[in-house]
Amino acid sequence: MKNPIKSAINWYFSRRSLPYWIVIIIDSLVLFFAGFLTFWLFHRGMATLQSSYALARVLLVYVLLSWISMRVFSTYSGIIRYSSFLDLRRVTYANIMSFVIVWALHYLIFMLPPTMVAHMNGREILVMFTLATVAMCGIRVLTKTVFEQLHMGGKAKRTLIYGTMSGAVALAKSIRLQDPVRFELRGFITHDLHDKHDQLLGQPIYSTEDDLASIIQLREIEAVLISPLRNEDFRKDQHLQDLLIGAGVKIFMVYDAREMGDSGDDANIQLHEVSVEDLLPREEIVVDMDSVGRELRGKSILITGSAGSIGSEMVRQVAIYKPARMVLVDQAETPQHDIRLMMQRDFPDIESHVIVTSISRKTRMEDVFNRYRFDYVFHAAAYKHVPMMEDNPSEAVLNNIYGTKIIADMSVKYGVSKFVMVSTDKAVNPTNVMGCSKRICEIYVQSLNGDTSNKGTQFVTTRFGNVLGSNGSVIPLFQEQIKNGGPVTVTHPDIIRYFMLIPEACKLVLEAGTKGHGGEIFVFDMGEPVKIADLARRMIQLSGAKNVDVEFTGLREGEKLYEEVLNDMENTKPSFHEKIRIAEVRQYDYEQVSKDINELVDISKQFDDMETVRKMKAIVPEYISNNSVYEQLDAKH
Repeated sequence: MKNPIKSAINWYFSRRSLPYWIVIIIDSLVLFFAGFLTFWLFHRGMATLQSSYALARVLLVYVLLSWISMRVFSTYSGIIRYSSFLDLRRVTYANIMSFVIVWALHYLIFMLPPTMVAHMNGREILVMFTLATVAMCGIRVLTKTVFEQLHMGGKAKRTLIYGTMSGAVALAKSIRLQDPVRFELRGFITHDLHDKHDQLLGQPIYSTEDDLASIIQLREIEAVLISPLRNEDFRKDQHLQDLLIGAGVKIFMVYDAREMGDSGDDANIQLHEVSVEDLLPREEIVVDMDSVGRELRGKSILITGSAGSIGSEMVRQVAIYKPARMVLVDQAETPQHDIRLMMQRDFPDIESHVIVTSISRKTRMEDVFNRYRFDYVFHAAAYKHVPMMEDNPSEAVLNNIYGTKIIADMSVKYGVSKFVMVSTDKAVNPTNVMGCSKRICEIYVQSLNGDTSNKGTQFVTTRFGNVLGSNGSVIPLFQEQIKNGGPVTVTHPDIIRYFMLIPEACKLVLEAGTKGHGGEIFVFDMGEPVKIADLARRMIQLSGAKNVDVEFTGLREGEKLYEEVLNDMENTKPSFHEKIRIAEVRQYDYEQVSKDINELVDISKQFDDMETVRKMKAIVPEYISNNSVYEQLDAKH
């Protein structure tokens, strides 16, 4: 047979919230019985019993009058089991107001009958409302405590919060409101030695200089939550990261501090378990997206490679600013279908055309340009996998180079205001076919920008390194290898790469593209390079996997140990953004570049890999193959 008390408790806490009138009745009963208790304290049992009828009438009037203040301060509007300090403050203010009203009626207006007035004086009324306030707040605190204990059910993770400022306090309050409760607060971590061994919200504050490993073990800590105002500090603290990961602690972040209200009473904040991307040391990139939005609003825009990692994020970021029309081109059918559904779902008011075709189809591209008359072209379409292009140089030429030439030529022909090309750091001193193909693209659009046949189209190039989470990133590969028990394969113990998040990269592309004047190659500050072997080990640690090794397989064809952002002969100068610099590169003659590319395209159509690469090396003399069959072409070097 079920326990009726336990059943009643479960019924109460299973409800979304009590009706407001039940909360009013509960508070009214508390006030009513607080009056009887007060009278008993002053007059004892016999007098209370003899005056019970008259006293009940007095207290009924008090209750009715208190409804005024309950209404003014909406003491019944909150969900009791989620009560916060704000709710307790409302109750206190309401009872103060009720006391003032009752006291005024007794001693100023004299509206109550004398038989009633005789039973309560000012001191007794004050005590009654004080007791009622304590009881009402106590009920709310007790209900909240019982609810939290029931919903933890032993499953809530024992938790420390990194940070002690307002963001940490707000985070601590918010986790108590979650249903079910996921985290049980056990303390805070701080770098500030002044706060060391103090308490916050009743919990101890530990310093990063304490023996945190022992504290975590002693207090059985399972999770650490990063205050949204301390994300950057945590990313830079490699020692603390290693300590927490080594202790087997799960780490959670709030990615955007704006998700958290000032009061910290939002139970719906999104705490995400950190990935390796979150832990890479990098400074926050701030972009003037308002000025970008003003440039793009109401414009006709083409985005090539719209189904790719960079292209699809650019679609989302551009669509926010309500262009008049968006035309999205990619030859990958299924991802393009996903982009089409996304536009219909998230941006139904924007005219969008999702086209499945290759940028190297000249007649199709001419039809698209003629039909939609673009103001802006963002060109992100490209084959980008180094080993694949090393095996297929003709396709690299036909898609990357010839496709770019078609889009650039059409931009001039149909009066596009600005053409923005997405390039790569692999174009600098290229050691592989893919990097060289992108360098040739840079050369062509740069030369076209200064050609006399160009009547006003501005050509801007943006150059940056790897983007985390992209289709070509090593991270998805490592994740799959860890999931399968390893080993995690890294090509060389010393190989390093620059990394940037996809949204950050796209924001910089948009700002550089809209603010550039034409002819520039914008170089992004990628921060500090990351050793890939360290990245692999960190991912293994974060996953909690055991006995997963890192295995070195040797450099792939065309791969080099480090990527450069600038050619050895190039320098940079500052731009409108501290994270964007302008490469000072030599100029190229359009007629000669165009002639060389036409010859390269003709050669590539013969599918002779060696001759195709030979011509690419002639156009880009600094292209020296590495770990590749094409090294024989560099024998003279």
